[in-house]
Amino acid sequence: MAPPPAPNTFASANSKGYVSPDNPSHGPLFKVNSPNVQYTGQHILAEYAYQNTLVERNDDGTFTVKPTETTYHFKTDVRVPKVGLMMVGWGGNNGSTVTASVLANKNHITWRTKRGIQEPNYWGSVIQASTLKLGVDSKGNDVYIPFSQVLPMTNPNDLVIGGWDISRVDLGAAMERAAVLDYDLQRQVRPMMETMVPLASIYYPDFIAANQVDRADNLIPGNDKHAHLEQIRKDIREFKAKNNLDKVIIVWTANTERYADIVPGVNDTATNILASVRASHPEISPSTIFALACIREHVPFINGSPQNTFVPGVIELAQQERTYIGGDDFKSGQTKFKSAIVDFLVNAGIKPVSITSYNHLGNNDGKNLSSYAQFRSKEISKSTVVDDMVAANRLLYKEDEHPDHTVVIKYVPAVGDSKRALDEYECDIFMGGRQSISVYNICEDSFLASPLILDLTVVTELMTRIEYRTEETSKWSPFHSVLSILSYMLKAPLVAPNTPVVNALARQRAAMENIFRACVGLTPSNDMLLEHKVWKH
Repeated sequence: MAPPPAPNTFASANSKGYVSPDNPSHGPLFKVNSPNVQYTGQHILAEYAYQNTLVERNDDGTFTVKPTETTYHFKTDVRVPKVGLMMVGWGGNNGSTVTASVLANKNHITWRTKRGIQEPNYWGSVIQASTLKLGVDSKGNDVYIPFSQVLPMTNPNDLVIGGWDISRVDLGAAMERAAVLDYDLQRQVRPMMETMVPLASIYYPDFIAANQVDRADNLIPGNDKHAHLEQIRKDIREFKAKNNLDKVIIVWTANTERYADIVPGVNDTATNILASVRASHPEISPSTIFALACIREHVPFINGSPQNTFVPGVIELAQQERTYIGGDDFKSGQTKFKSAIVDFLVNAGIKPVSITSYNHLGNNDGKNLSSYAQFRSKEISKSTVVDDMVAANRLLYKEDEHPDHTVVIKYVPAVGDSKRALDEYECDIFMGGRQSISVYNICEDSFLASPLILDLTVVTELMTRIEYRTEETSKWSPFHSVLSILSYMLKAPLVAPNTPVVNALARQRAAMENIFRACVGLTPSNDMLLEHKVWKH
């Protein structure tokens, strides 16, 4: 077994992960040399000029355009805490795969397949396996750094993992049941996972497909939803104390629920939803119970499934408590590709007129989605992914026009976790022509979703250490409770009320990258390359 790899630069200094750049032996990968940036032993302080363009439509159809500039001050705590990741649905395909993969990476466990010796990695993680452009050198060459090095971030190897599941099997048995990882890797990590047993969870049959009942043997007793909420809160506190954690991030990676009805007086306000929990109202879902428990404990909660966990009352309570929430639905394979290709087509002046997405898969997610009510949640999250791109081009689409969009999901047990997806894009092109694009995608579902769970955890934790203020405010404040910065990893991104939704993949990544650049006092990344496009006198 090879020695473990060196930890990332930010995490190499001490147990808290960061030493001031004034320390010559340890510190960050780069230091910004600017009067607008200050480094202390605890913080990076950056002054940032945020430039935008305000557009007003005139009565004659023309526009008046006014450049604007607002000065923001960012304060980032550079001390990386000890972080726990708790997953709801820990014993599922994603939860067991994440746990085994972190153990393999942490202990640098290699394993043999018919393709030879495999080494652990975090490929598929935008934070751990992609780079961003830092700037250019004196010759104009681009300089790239690992995304994980732009700010001090948690190393996934250091996460303490736990969670809940309606099934009581240990994580070793859950990993075997999922049948995702190669046997030789399972054989090596299983002894470390057999002592990991999920906490009892909550199961409301009306929200989850009836075919899941045979797994539901690990439940918090009774039907009192307020007691369930309080037990979840207690579980979070005990997990944090037992593992001596500074922070906990909770991710829902359990089954897709049906959509909850928005009922006035029940789940429409923070006050009403808390009263409805105390009354054990039937329209309060398991995922909403978990979200409310996290909010009351001031622990960030990320929803990785497509149901509407965040009903208006939940969002209002999160804002009142200033607790971070994010969702919905992991954007892993087919939908991520769809958001990229439709963005490309529309920006190229090509008009998609229909999008047909067909899937079949054989894991437990597919089994649950064979029930129509749960499928409907997934259909909604998949179908809205192109809306903002269509709305951005009124040359191609009239005000009320939208591509025909059909989503089909079928459960086929024989293919297991290997999802088969066929997309067809029918497009109008030049002078009445037609273009049809068919894409057949075979992907191992949990291998794409698992790194997203790690990204969501790492970015969410980082956001808990970033504060801002403007020239008009003297008090440091956190970002809005709804973490739209997570949109790149989620197919139905949750945004703050009265805020536009962005689904275009490139814009989502650029927003995340440029916010982090702003926190170290750097301008947004651009590819103008003016120095190479003008005459040099």
